[in-house]
Amino acid sequence: MAQRQTIPVLPLRGTVIFPGLTAPIAAGRPGTLRAIEAALKGDRLVFAVAQRDNTDEPTSDILYSMGVIARIGQIQRGLGGVQLLLQGEQRATALQYTTTEGYMSAVIVPAEEMNPVDENDPAFTALQKETRERAAELGERRGLPEEVVHQVLDAVTEPGKFADLVAGYIELTVPEKQGLLETLNIEDRLRRVLVHVQRQVGLLEAQEDIKSQVQEELGERQREMYLREQMKAIQKELGDDDQSKEMTELRDKLNKLELPKEAHAEVERELGRLERSGRESMEAQVIRTYLEWIAELPWNKRSDDHLDLNNAATVLDDDHYGLKDVKDRVLEFLAVRQLRAQQLAQEVEREGELPASVLKAEKNDATPSLALVDDDDKAITDQKEAKAKAMAKGPILLFIGPPGVGKTSIARSIARALGREYVRVALGGARDEADIRGHRRTYVGAMPGRIIQGMKQAGTKNPVFLLDEVDKLGASYQGDPSSALLEVLDPAQNDTFTDHYLGIPFDLSEVLFIATGNFVQNIPGPLLDRMEVVDFSGYTEREKAEIAKKYLIPRQLEESGLSDKGIHFTDDAVMSVVSNYTRESGVRQLERQLGAVARKVARKIAMGETGPIVDEEITVEEVRELLGRPKVHPERAQESNEVGIATGMYYTPMGGDIMFVEASIRRYYGKTETGEMGPGGAVSLILTGQLGDVMKESARAAFTYATNNAAKLGIPKDRLGAIEAHIHVPAGAIPKDGPSAGLAIATALVSEMSDRAVRRDVAMTGEITLRGRALPIGGLKEKVLGAHRAGIKHIIIPKANEADIEDVPQEVRDTLKFYPVETLSEVLDIALVKPPAAEEVKPLESAA
Repeated sequence: MAQRQTIPVLPLRGTVIFPGLTAPIAAGRPGTLRAIEAALKGDRLVFAVAQRDNTDEPTSDILYSMGVIARIGQIQRGLGGVQLLLQGEQRATALQYTTTEGYMSAVIVPAEEMNPVDENDPAFTALQKETRERAAELGERRGLPEEVVHQVLDAVTEPGKFADLVAGYIELTVPEKQGLLETLNIEDRLRRVLVHVQRQVGLLEAQEDIKSQVQEELGERQREMYLREQMKAIQKELGDDDQSKEMTELRDKLNKLELPKEAHAEVERELGRLERSGRESMEAQVIRTYLEWIAELPWNKRSDDHLDLNNAATVLDDDHYGLKDVKDRVLEFLAVRQLRAQQLAQEVEREGELPASVLKAEKNDATPSLALVDDDDKAITDQKEAKAKAMAKGPILLFIGPPGVGKTSIARSIARALGREYVRVALGGARDEADIRGHRRTYVGAMPGRIIQGMKQAGTKNPVFLLDEVDKLGASYQGDPSSALLEVLDPAQNDTFTDHYLGIPFDLSEVLFIATGNFVQNIPGPLLDRMEVVDFSGYTEREKAEIAKKYLIPRQLEESGLSDKGIHFTDDAVMSVVSNYTRESGVRQLERQLGAVARKVARKIAMGETGPIVDEEITVEEVRELLGRPKVHPERAQESNEVGIATGMYYTPMGGDIMFVEASIRRYYGKTETGEMGPGGAVSLILTGQLGDVMKESARAAFTYATNNAAKLGIPKDRLGAIEAHIHVPAGAIPKDGPSAGLAIATALVSEMSDRAVRRDVAMTGEITLRGRALPIGGLKEKVLGAHRAGIKHIIIPKANEADIEDVPQEVRDTLKFYPVETLSEVLDIALVKPPAAEEVKPLESAA
């Protein structure tokens, strides 16, 4: 009886080891690693047995009972486990599996093979020979060298070991290999191995047949492709193939275009390349796309211009309220175009190229038009060309102003008044030069820039082309789009604008370009030099109320389903929304608030509520109930005259308003900022309120002028010693900068130092110099409107800004009194309250 022994168990996943074979094994499970360590401490023997299931935690239930006693050969340790070579030695049967010290052990007994009754039996000998030949054939079909296959097979002579050798190398499932391992009868094992080998050989033969058939089929397809190409050539000669028709249509479409000489040569060259290229080639698709782009561009198609000034004025007034300066500039633009077209038409007639009937029709029409009623087509064409020349090479307009004042919408109105197509391109955030000029065709997925795309969208050669938010162009390593716009917006160059994708000049001279932006300082100088700036100022409260009544309220009522309910706002209710719930130069926020009122009313009506809110009239009280407490708290003029507080004016893109400049001084007994000890003439200046560098410099200039001219300004000597002056501009959380607060700062300082109150109804703006001169500033209209809104009655401005008063609406000018000044002394005479003759200046408080 075979001797029992207990050895560690090495569970195998997805493989079976046969006696006499060496197999590499990767082990990483904790139990397996402990089993290997236990075997290495002993005689290096393990019981290698296959698992029935591919699980990470093997148990005795999923292990087969028969395995192989294997010896651990080489071993290599790594981070993920160990790599080792197992040499199968003998079959064995597990009698019992046990788990101790974290690994599995088995009590095994070796399994004895059953030799054939007669090894010299012809049937057994034939079986063995057939197995060898089929195994050699299998190895050769797998691509192994013949000598290597025979060397390996001839090295094993015993039938049982030969069967195990072949079983270890053929591709079988784990159950099939386990079945061969458990076959102890050598003759039966050889027969089963032969069956598997023959099956593998048959599978390889089938694969070779399939491969041969595939190659034959590919050969047939290549032959078919060749024949089809020949057929295409024959069809091309006959002129009846689809591709020939498409080429003919594309060529006809391109021939109808009046292309420049360079463009025509390029198109002919690309057409030749397309005809020589195969239809399925990638290059043909690229060329076709390129030619289709050229065919779809408006090379010679123009829209008929309507130069009727009365109609244009009506269109602009219908679409926009106010903006008189802007409308005047647009109408002047159209008037020049009309006169130039008329002049050119007369020159053509004098040269004898235009019949008198055409001129007569032109004279009888109050507004010259291109739609001439004459039988002479050449005359009509000539006059169209004349008017096109008149409209070409005009100035490029730049609309600059705060958000929501109608810059974009008035461009659409200009297009409608002219009868032209309208194209809008948003340039905000564009950082790539290719956005303007396009990509070169060498790139995959290349396409024209947004200028050419806009021209294709317009479909005419002379659209109104809006470049929106041109002040928000960016720059990156991919180029500067603002530099690419230099050629587009230059009337002397844009008649030969070359897009990188097209590679040929395209005439943009008849396009009416209009650019918009919020901040003119963000536009590069060379680009700004090519455009004519038209300033858009903010609306007054009265203008906003009129816009709301004429445009915004009807639109919001219609969108809310209330247009047929007879609901309307009272004038006071509209003004309440304007002044208490919005603070902007435009009307976008105003429209949102009116929309909120309309929606809330619509909700109440839909729910069947009754009451004053759902009646036909919306009053101030109902606005307060619907929108809640006022959300805007603008500055108001002070209630009384105060010492050391002057009223200034400022301007932001959201509009103008007033601000208060506060000044306070005290005697200083300590070390000053200059390092000197007081009293003795040293002073300290403190500036608070998040003031910018320019505003700080204005404060220092004002303080220097006040101290150096104390006697002339009426400042007592006891307030000129060692003092600490503190200037503060509320609100402290808002950054402020600019030179225009110089007069207000100086007035507040002199008021505090001379103990004279500043008039509450006076506001001022202007830059101050060390000599006390008042220098001009910008944004006067917006500042004056903000001061008027705050209840100010008297405005002090620099003398150089006197002409800017004309920009202020007449109804505002009638309620204000302006004081143009040249020096600070004039400002103080107006702004400071004159003290009684007997009143003495209070002594200055001191502080340690």
